[in-house]
Amino acid sequence: MPLAARLARTALIAVLALTLVPLWSVPAAAGSGSVTRLTLAADTDIPRGVTVALLRKTMTLTAGEKRHLRGRLEATSSTTGIVGLTQRIRCLNASGSTVPVVAASARNHEGSDTTSYAKPGNLPLYTDLLFAAPVTGVYTCVLQGTAYSTLPGTYHLTAVAGSTWLETDDADQRGAHWWQNGACESADTAGGCTYVGAGVAGPDAWIFYNDGTPVHKWQAHPDAVTVSAQANVELTTCYQGTASCASAMHAYPRGRNAVVHTRFELVQLNAADRACRTHQFAADRTIADDAHHAVGYSKLSDIPIDHDCGSRSFLLRVYVKHVSGQTVKVDGVQSGVTSLTNGIAFNNFR
Repeated sequence: MPLAARLARTALIAVLALTLVPLWSVPAAAGSGSVTRLTLAADTDIPRGVTVALLRKTMTLTAGEKRHLRGRLEATSSTTGIVGLTQRIRCLNASGSTVPVVAASARNHEGSDTTSYAKPGNLPLYTDLLFAAPVTGVYTCVLQGTAYSTLPGTYHLTAVAGSTWLETDDADQRGAHWWQNGACESADTAGGCTYVGAGVAGPDAWIFYNDGTPVHKWQAHPDAVTVSAQANVELTTCYQGTASCASAMHAYPRGRNAVVHTRFELVQLNAADRACRTHQFAADRTIADDAHHAVGYSKLSDIPIDHDCGSRSFLLRVYVKHVSGQTVKVDGVQSGVTSLTNGIAFNNFR
C-alpha cells in the first residue's frame, strides 16, 4: 500500500463508544455443565451504522435462574480502511424490553488486507454475560453486531458463517455471581473512570476491589466441590487528542503505546475474612495506540475449596499496574447498562 494511502487509513480511525480490542489469548468459557451452541448458518453483512441481530436464543426461566452466555463474532471487511466493530449480548423480556446488563466487546477491524489476526482479514471478538432472570418468564438473548467508522464511501463488515456463534448453559448456574466495573462513559468528560499511568493517574488499581465498586464476598455453594472464575478487562490508551479519555489523562503523542501488568486473583478467605488461599493468573499486556482499546481475558478453573480455611467466602479482583508508555483507562459501564469490564464466579458440582 502506498505511503499516502497508509497515512490516510491511519488517520480515519473509527469514532466508537465501544471500540475495544481483544489482543490476547481467549480462554474457553468457565463453569460446569453442558452448553448449547447456535452457529451462524450463512455469511451476514453488517452495514455501516446498522446493528444486526445475528443469533437468538429463547429460554423460559424462573425468577433468579442464571445462564452464562458466551458469544463469538468473526468478521471480514469489504474495505482496506479501518471500520469499528462492536459485539453485544442483549437479553429481552417478553415485551421486548432490554433486561440489564448488556455485555459488549469490540475493536476496529483494521482492513481486509490486515495480516495481524490469526487468520488474515478475519477479526474474532468474544463476549461473556451472566444473565439472571428478574422474574419468571420467557427471555430472548441476542448476539448483535454493529459497524461504524468515519471512512467515506460504501463498505460493510461480514459476520462469518460457522465461526460466529452464541453459547448458552443448558441448566441453572446455581450461586454464580457477576461483577462489573463502575460507570465510565467513552469520552469520560466527568473524569469518573479508573486510570493507571504517570502524572495525575495512579500507578495501579484493583478492579472490583478499590475502584469505587462495592467489595463483594462471594459464598461458594455448600454442594460445590470446586469453583471457577473469569474476568474480561477492557483497557484504552490515552494518547494526545483521543476522544476516549479525560483530557487530563492524555500523555504522549500517538505511537508511544502502553504496557500494563495484570493479575487476576480469586482469594479464599478464612473465618476472620483474611486471605487464606490466593489463586492467580498474571500477564503483561501491550496495548498499541493504533489498536487504542484492548480486552484481556483471564480464567481460573476447578479451584479446590480448602476446608482448612474455615470459610467458603471468596474475593474476585484484578490488579492492573502501569509499566510504561501511555496512561491507560479501565473501561466500565456505559449508558448505565452496557458492561465492558466484568467477572464471573461459578460453582462446580460433581
